[in-house]
Amino acid sequence: MTDNAPIGGGILAAAGFRSAAVKCGIKADALDLALLVSDAPASVAAVLTTSKAVAAPVIVCRDHLAQSGGIGRAIVVNSGCANACTGQTGMAAAREMATVTARSVGCSLEQVLIASTGVIGLHLDVDKVARGLERAVGMLGRDASRAAAEAIMTTDLSPKEAALRVRSSAGVFAIGGMVKGAGMIEPMMATMLGFLTTDAAIAPALLQRALAEVTDDTFNAITVDGECSTNDSVFLMASGTSGVTIDDDLYPHFVAGLREVCGTLARNIVRGGEGATKLVSVNVSGGRTQDEAKRAAHAIANSPLVKTALHGGDPNWGRLVAVAGRAGVDFDLSHSRVQIGTTVLFENDTMHADREPQAAEHLKGKEVSVGVDLGVGGPGEATVWTCDLSSEYVHINADYRS
Repeated sequence: MTDNAPIGGGILAAAGFRSAAVKCGIKADALDLALLVSDAPASVAAVLTTSKAVAAPVIVCRDHLAQSGGIGRAIVVNSGCANACTGQTGMAAAREMATVTARSVGCSLEQVLIASTGVIGLHLDVDKVARGLERAVGMLGRDASRAAAEAIMTTDLSPKEAALRVRSSAGVFAIGGMVKGAGMIEPMMATMLGFLTTDAAIAPALLQRALAEVTDDTFNAITVDGECSTNDSVFLMASGTSGVTIDDDLYPHFVAGLREVCGTLARNIVRGGEGATKLVSVNVSGGRTQDEAKRAAHAIANSPLVKTALHGGDPNWGRLVAVAGRAGVDFDLSHSRVQIGTTVLFENDTMHADREPQAAEHLKGKEVSVGVDLGVGGPGEATVWTCDLSSEYVHINADYRS
């Protein structure tokens, strides 16, 4: 039995961790460097971008995870510069960022993970990072989760945190996290970064299994603009200080709690998407397989025609049918169904134009849903969360570097 309850504290809701955030000067006048430290060696897991244009920090993290066997002490992240597409200079900067962190925290190099976010193609000023880390180490505490969540933002309008208390048969443990991301959101690892903590004890291999499983239907089930970043990363650290050990019996409870936290954070990314005014749930059913349902859901969620119609409150079910038909999956128009909210607008080759006002009313809300049954009669179903596409998205990205 579990009794899960949302709590405050973000990444510091779990015991055994401290954090700090400082202005190191990468941005003009804003928090831009966050440090998360485990008081003792912790199990760590990560799901990293599948982009072939991979940023230097991601390469360093891959190396350190392999070298440490999934044991870590610290994560440092800067905003304002992605340190991506910066060649050997960028790799040297990323390695120095990790080296300075290890020296500052007092741990081995491979126990440090790093992340960067911001403009692609800018060189990272490691001297600024080093000076910032020196101050951050002296500020480490149990009350800086909000500041850390602010320090990792780029075009985000507000910090994104979530945490959960999980009461299990073996005792109580916490799971918390913070994320950043508002544009370039189509995590395929996994610009999106996520940092998660738990005070449950769990072996690195089992922790990695849990993170990969949960990422698949949370962070990998969101999209703002269909753009995968060079830096997409999600990290999870387990301190074990709660005294609750996750074994095969407790694993489902742990995964359920982790999924709840990650789902909340993922949907908050979409809510805060660049120019977004609506959170949209795209529900696809009747697919031949789950994978085909997921492919169709992503196609619908990324369609500019669908997203602009949703922004305008237009119940244009024809656009949903059109995308489902070209998604590259089995689709039977004569047995398909399309609905907006709970209103069925098209079913079994029959349209219901008289119901469009009811569907339009649903689209006036801040949280809306659309559904498509692919008509194949299979068990495949999937949900992807997206947002509408407004003119503000164009303005933000047209002016991003100016």
